[in-house]
Amino acid sequence: MIFIAPHIHEALENKKPVVALESTIISHGMPYPQNVATALSVEQEIINQGAVPATIGIIDGDAIIGMSHDQIEQFGKRQGISKVSRRDLPHIYATKSWGATTVAATMILAKQAGIEVFVTGGIGGVHRNAEVTMDISADLEELARTDVTVICAGAKAILDLPKTLQYLETKGVPVYGFQTKRLPAFYVRDSGLTLDYEINDEAEAARIIRTKRANNLHGGILITVPIPREFALDKTAMDYAIKTALDEADKFNIKGYEVTPFLLRRVGELTKGASLESNIALIKNNARIGARIAKELVLI
Repeated sequence: MIFIAPHIHEALENKKPVVALESTIISHGMPYPQNVATALSVEQEIINQGAVPATIGIIDGDAIIGMSHDQIEQFGKRQGISKVSRRDLPHIYATKSWGATTVAATMILAKQAGIEVFVTGGIGGVHRNAEVTMDISADLEELARTDVTVICAGAKAILDLPKTLQYLETKGVPVYGFQTKRLPAFYVRDSGLTLDYEINDEAEAARIIRTKRANNLHGGILITVPIPREFALDKTAMDYAIKTALDEADKFNIKGYEVTPFLLRRVGELTKGASLESNIALIKNNARIGARIAKELVLI
């Protein structure tokens, strides 16, 4: 049911730095062939830093830890791949289906494989109007329970960021800013929200991770990294695009798993592609930092 690619198994056995990557960005994040090109370029960023990338996805009911380039290509071309979170895993396994792992599912499988560091673009969170809809991403619950460190550019800007931070605090998830005390907002460097903790460099991040694990304080760690300044988008323009997309989602009664892909696609259209370029830049940046943290971890 879980297949760890030989090169990933060898890296883990020999205490080499390994970085997990999700597969939803391939099947649901971008059109082909840009999705495949992006996935492979993110892997290359990790390799360039001296770490080993492990893209995770489910093929014919088997969880693959360390997808090959051919498997990533198949993922990029194939239609109808299910978006998989914790609740979906038993069904996808039992029906021998294909599944793209969300943040939550990737955390579960990374933990089972023995991978501590996971890089993504942005996590899910508390959706706007969640007090009415109760729409809260399973990513947050997974961060509360699964021992994996997640490197991201904050929660997606389409979400209710203050409520997302509050939820994480309630669940005991430490949220760090990487060289910042302000929560990044995905496309925007500063959400306006202050964080309790700042990490100065990758070595400090590694020490915090090791300390949490050594003291049996279970659950994830969230390290948020601002998008590189040259790729950051204007906050006012982004707020307008997000509000427009949210109004359209409400008008067309788009709900559940379909909300985030719809909103990200519409924001991309409304920003004339600028948000997609920023998305690619921020995940590459996260990959570089995540790889360096993974390298520091194996030295401790």
